[in-house]
Amino acid sequence: MSDTTFDYIIIGAGTAGCLLANRLSADASKRVLLIEAGPKDDYHWIHIPVGYLYCIGNPRTDWLYRTEPDPGLNGRTLRYPRGKTLGGSSSINGMIYTRGQARDYDLWAELTGEDSWSWQNALPYFKLHEDYYKGADALHGAKGTTPELLGGKSPAGSYWHTLQHRHAGGEWRIEKQRLHWDVLDAVAQAAQQAGIPASSDFNRGDNEGVGYFEVTQKNGWRWNTAKAFLRPTCYARPNFELWTAAQVARLTLEPTDDGRRRCTGAEVFTGSGRLRARATREVILCAGSIGSPQILQLSGIGPAELLQGLGIQPEIDLPGVGANLQDHLQIRAVFKVKDVPTLNVLSSSLWGKARIGLEYAFKRTGPMSMAPSQLGAFTRSDPGQPYPNIEYHVQPLSLDAFGDPLHSFPAITASVCNLNPTSRGTVQIKSPRFEDAPAIAPHYLSTAEDRQVAADSLRLTRRIMAQPALARLQPEEWKPGVQFQSDEELAQLAGDIATTIFHPVGTTKMGRDDDPMAVVDAFLKVRGVAGLRVVDAGVMPTITSGNTNAPALMIAEKAAHWIAEAAR
Repeated sequence: MSDTTFDYIIIGAGTAGCLLANRLSADASKRVLLIEAGPKDDYHWIHIPVGYLYCIGNPRTDWLYRTEPDPGLNGRTLRYPRGKTLGGSSSINGMIYTRGQARDYDLWAELTGEDSWSWQNALPYFKLHEDYYKGADALHGAKGTTPELLGGKSPAGSYWHTLQHRHAGGEWRIEKQRLHWDVLDAVAQAAQQAGIPASSDFNRGDNEGVGYFEVTQKNGWRWNTAKAFLRPTCYARPNFELWTAAQVARLTLEPTDDGRRRCTGAEVFTGSGRLRARATREVILCAGSIGSPQILQLSGIGPAELLQGLGIQPEIDLPGVGANLQDHLQIRAVFKVKDVPTLNVLSSSLWGKARIGLEYAFKRTGPMSMAPSQLGAFTRSDPGQPYPNIEYHVQPLSLDAFGDPLHSFPAITASVCNLNPTSRGTVQIKSPRFEDAPAIAPHYLSTAEDRQVAADSLRLTRRIMAQPALARLQPEEWKPGVQFQSDEELAQLAGDIATTIFHPVGTTKMGRDDDPMAVVDAFLKVRGVAGLRVVDAGVMPTITSGNTNAPALMIAEKAAHWIAEAAR
């Protein structure tokens, strides 16, 4: 930390930040600083897939956020996990790799006026870092694939050309799961009997179907972005510097000759005290949909009325900072089953737990290798929907709430979420102190459309569970309970049993210049501030139709391209 001036300062070593650090430090003439508030990812439970159970709610790896009491959840508050360690949420998430649907990205192109965000133009940036276990094809990338085969042009000196010659590509490993459950096979058959087609790949632009999720793992270990993009590449580069256990309090802004503001660095608190890091080119916020709006607001960039009320001098009045929060709310329906193994039973004895541990130790397979959800389905909540608008995460286990013990009876959980909620929430700081968590108010189920989808989704779940393929297992609805039938009852029950699936986006959304709520432009530059971009899931104007980790990496890949090309 003797020299605190850099070309680029990246705030947040999570999903987007690690990829950006890799790409920008590939240019040996540029000094790159990556700042992470949490510790290194040397906690063993980060790397064992089932370790998410010990990382979520653990101050060593989680910010420990909670939502505000939510009317849509009948006044409940929810745990709101966000990764606080190298790799960010990629170190504690469900490891599921889904891109969403092509229409998601075509809508972004429409909302921003920039065709770079269309599915056709986003696809090469998904493929660029992908290491798909089946190998490269028209829709997937793999290690060693050249940018030309990925759909990119590579004239000498271009970003693509640099990547081709700086690394082999395909750092982000995608594999099939290393386990099998008869009960999930039966659910998949039942879903097909209910009219949902089988699918072997949810990542080809149209994800409709039922099948097993593919996961971000390598040989049975979690594959987080720190392993993929920092080790060993960045650590061996003399122009790369990493600060861990270093929390950004605020950005430093200076006036420019034209009366605007320029971001010139950040004020950082470490174990050794306060430091000011300076950026000669750009500061890039990658602190996520909660952390990035918090840092902007603490720096005087955000809704002027909110800032003034907390004694913060507004530098840039951007009402969209912290607005437009979207998330996937999962409704967890539990069904008791008979005559089939589930994790509730297999892990109920010391011998059962020992067998599970030994299988993982010797084979890297079995329940310790599994993602939180194994079987997935994308379908329509009712036949009138124009496209798949709900997603199922099906698990061979059940519990009252995340972190609680498994039930003593054999059961499965069929969680279903609205992929495109119309409810919108907020993230707002509560004080000028960077140590204080912001107020997170998702406003779940606050629209009639979302409540109707919730009711319809529960009815569809019941229809799937009533199919002949499951008859021998005699599924019995334990939660929410068959006594609840009307739209009003089911929407009310959704509020009682639903929980977040950890996909917050949209709080620093991108948009056109005439959109007063847009925080960044189509190239992710913060409006009214030179030298500052936001590159994380917060820039999504609308949430993707699936899990959000893969889209966040694509966003970072595009941003790295733009930043590197601008530097040339």
